[in-house]
Amino acid sequence: MSKLVQPHGGGSLKPLLVPEIERRDELKRAGALKKVPMTSRETSDVIMLAMGAYTPLDGFMGKADWEGVCSGMKMTDGLFWPIPITLSATKELADSIQADEEVALVDAETGEIMAVMQVSEKYEIDKAFECQHVYRTTDPAHPGVQKVMGQGQVNLAGRVSCLSEGEYPEKYKGLYLRPAESRALFAEKGWSKVAAFQTRNPMHRSHEHLAKIAVEVTDGVFIHQVLGKLKDGDIPAETRTKAIGAMIDNYFVPGTVIQAGYPIEMRYGGPREALIHALIRQNFGCSHLIVGRDHAGVGDYYGPFDAQHIFDTLWPGALETQALKIDITFFCKKCYGMATAKTCPHGKEDQVNISGTKQREMLSKGEHIPPEFSRPEVVAILRDYYASLGK
Repeated sequence: MSKLVQPHGGGSLKPLLVPEIERRDELKRAGALKKVPMTSRETSDVIMLAMGAYTPLDGFMGKADWEGVCSGMKMTDGLFWPIPITLSATKELADSIQADEEVALVDAETGEIMAVMQVSEKYEIDKAFECQHVYRTTDPAHPGVQKVMGQGQVNLAGRVSCLSEGEYPEKYKGLYLRPAESRALFAEKGWSKVAAFQTRNPMHRSHEHLAKIAVEVTDGVFIHQVLGKLKDGDIPAETRTKAIGAMIDNYFVPGTVIQAGYPIEMRYGGPREALIHALIRQNFGCSHLIVGRDHAGVGDYYGPFDAQHIFDTLWPGALETQALKIDITFFCKKCYGMATAKTCPHGKEDQVNISGTKQREMLSKGEHIPPEFSRPEVVAILRDYYASLGK
């Protein structure tokens, strides 16, 4: 019996990827179906369904589930789910699709057929209602709101059979782990308590400190980075992987950390996104999610600890994976080390506050990055990347 947390919903993992032996015939059949183009976010969601990261969903949500998830983070069967997983289409395309018709879901950027969906429902939504509940704002400058407002007029719901994971398995060989694979790896290491660390940035000293606190209280840390589409100016996954690898190799005890990646596209939903990050990590086998300052936030839409507080609003049994809540971390010149407000008695004048945004600014300007801010091995890799941009 596995000692890891159970997949969400209490059953077994539910990957929706069609077995490889059947895929060629299914792709041929899908080629003759009506095509529904998907945005990068929808394509990312299909791959998350394919790998079982969205267990126990069997496809895109219908209207009742959409409404329940938006308003109360609960599907019609009572299952906890914090962010709607939906697929949209233009009204013209939706009108041409019949009840129970099968359609091919196509990545609009590459033209690749990603899945076949049996359409069980077509419905229109109040986009402002979704944004206000999920993102706590309807400001079109918010990237998550922007995506929702830019959706087609009609949502299509139904069961999905996935035919591809896109470029991820080949492009990120060794990094791209499915939930069944991470669970097997944890079991092989004898880990039962595993803390996930979500990142879309190379890790600086503050991130390193968070991970090391987690290592102290669990069997190991799963540094799990975003491989899906990022914001302009973010550092690509290949560079990030090298930089994180250098930090792990030089500053962590061997065997205490696993680095991996997954194909999610960030929604920048702050508190609600922290919850879905925890739910997904439960499927990957993690008992905890490290939640620090402004987890999955953007701009000033959320308070620095809103993503921690939202876990306290959940009902018993909603989620097995817990938040490992850690205060804002900084380098203290008097303590001469990393600290938090709970461990350091000194004033702000002695604190070096560390952020990924500040680090990117310093790197882009060619400024010196002190060792209190980021490890020299990490900085060297990032400098090479920024130098390559100028060539």
